[in-house]
Formats: sequence, C-alpha cells, structure tokens
Amino acid sequence: MKILILGSNGRLGSALARSWSKSTEAEIIPLTRAEVDLSDPEKAQAGLASYDFGTGDVVVNCAAATDVDGCERDRELATRINAEAPGRIARLCAQRGARLVHIGTDYVFDGMLDRPYAEEDEANPLSHYGVTKLAGDHEVLIASPLHCVVRVSWVFGPDKPSFVDAIVRRALSNPEAAAVHDKTSSPSYTEDMALWLGEFLKTELPGGIYHLCNSGTCSWRDYGEYAMECAQKNGIPLLTTSVAPLKLSDMQAFVAVRPPHTALDASKFARLTGITPRPWKEAVKEYFAHWRP
Repeated sequence: MKILILGSNGRLGSALARSWSKSTEAEIIPLTRAEVDLSDPEKAQAGLASYDFGTGDVVVNCAAATDVDGCERDRELATRINAEAPGRIARLCAQRGARLVHIGTDYVFDGMLDRPYAEEDEANPLSHYGVTKLAGDHEVLIASPLHCVVRVSWVFGPDKPSFVDAIVRRALSNPEAAAVHDKTSSPSYTEDMALWLGEFLKTELPGGIYHLCNSGTCSWRDYGEYAMECAQKNGIPLLTTSVAPLKLSDMQAFVAVRPPHTALDASKFARLTGITPRPWKEAVKEYFAHWRP
C-alpha cells in the first residue's frame, strides 16, 4: 500500500509522515510544493500523476492556502489552491481507484449555531477562504464515493508553530498577553490526528464528510491561557499566565470576516471507528510537557 501525503512539510502533513512511517508498513511518499504545487492545478495534477499509485492506495491532501486574510487579498490564487487543484487531484485519484482524504476546515460555517457543528449542518462561509475550501470539499466528494473530506480546526503540534506556541513565546519576554474571548472552536493536536486519520486508510470506513478534532470547546483566550499554565508548570519561565480578553469585532487588522463559533462535533467518527477523541486540555497538557522555546 502507498500513502502519498501532499503538503508533507506543513504542521499536519509532517506529523502524518513521521507517525505513519513508524506505525504502518505502507510506503509513505511525502510530497511538498516542489513536487505537487497546488497554485498551478494542471501542473499539480501532472506532478501527482507521475507517481505510480492506484487501487488500494491513499492520497492525503494536507496542502491548502490557509492564510485567511491572504485568501481575501488574492482570491484567484486561493481558488486555484483550495478549489480547482483538489478537484483535479480528486478526479485523478478516482480514475486510478485510489482514495483521496482531503483536509477541510471549520471556516465553511458561519459560526451562528449555539452547539458544535455536525457534518449535515448547512455550510455558509463568511470569507473567501471558507468559500474556496467549501468548493474544494464539493469537488472532492463528487469525484468518487470513496473519497473523504475531513474537516479540522485550530491545528497545533510540534512541526510548525501555531497560536499556542506564539502566545507562550511572547510571555517569555512580555508580561502582557491578550486574545479574543468571543470566538470559540475545537483544537486539533497533530499527534492525535495522525492516529485518528489512520482510520481513513482503511476502505471499510465509508467515504463522505467527517469532522475530526479534540473534544470540547474553548475560546482563543481559554486556549492561550491554558497553554501558558501548562508551559509554566513544566518549568518554562513565563512572565505571565494571564490573558486579557479582546473582542472579535475589535480586531481591526483582520481583512476577512471570521465565524464566531465553529466547534466541531466528531461523534460520527467516534460512532464509526469506536475511537472517542480525547479532550483538548489533555492534548495541550501533553504537548507542553515536551515543549521547548
């Protein structure tokens, strides 16, 4: 079995390549932008087509344009990377009989629900990033019933700094920290995601949309404050573990509109696999037990 990972030098792709190289006997083929560049959909398709894969193999697409404001500024590029290229890749995989596991986002929702979003909830993106990612989801799903769209949120892990790394590093030299308190979602720890996404390598798991993240909901402020507490308990000399609250509406630097509440409900995945994602606090605590500035 071959597993081709697009975006293999990103936060999630790196974790998958590292973890699966140890945990599976499959041949792992990590692909970066140099081999498959989604900014040119035709060349991306040709680049992927040059590899020998087919029935029983899996392509995992972790590559995307994820700069939410950048997608607003360069809409054409975002559309190519997030919508057109995944469509071409999905059709190529379908032609060869391979499964595509495409990583999606919580930003396809408008954030107006007062509960975590399930797969069947209506998508209504507020930003061009969300619009393009939703279009990519659609292209993937119509290409083959074997394909999967796995929506994740607030991804963090050791391979590339994220929000929690940035706020903890800031507290090493600055006694003040602040984060938005009225925007909530569900963190996703890449080490956990590598284990859970391994289930999608099995064709017994039906194709379709899945939501996958650590359980529970938090605000950016909650998330940052807990990360700082964990770091300090592990001997990291922070100048503060307190995070002042900011309002989403006051973030004048944001170009794109952010959905306020986009926690994801992963109960479908739990029901079909028997795996219940652990709480986000457990994942953050484990991450900062090994974290170094």
